Amino acid sequence: MKTRTRKPTHPGAIIRHDYLEPLGLSVTALAAHLGVSRKHLSQVLNEKAGVTSGMALRLSRAFNTTPDLWLNLQRKRDLWEAEHEASDWRKISPLPGLGEGEGKAAMA
Repeated sequence: MKTRTRKPTHPGAIIRHDYLEPLGLSVTALAAHLGVSRKHLSQVLNEKAGVTSGMALRLSRAFNTTPDLWLNLQRKRDLWEAEHEASDWRKISPLPGLGEGEGKAAMA
């Protein structure tokens, strides 16, 4: 697995720096526009919660982006954290009879 040394930016930081601040939006105003609670949006912005599929749909509509953008940002962050915070996954080896990249999911 290719390791990245810098932790990927959390989607909440991108929302804060690229949307809230430049647009002069408050957390309350954005939460109301998105149809979510202020508390939940604050958790995302403060990197205490991740972006879900539903939130990605809302953000994509509000910011004229794609849901994939938000989900990919979250996925990269989650994978980086899993790779760097736990090491027990490193003990797992490929199943006998499967070479690298030969699993069924790789063929899909």
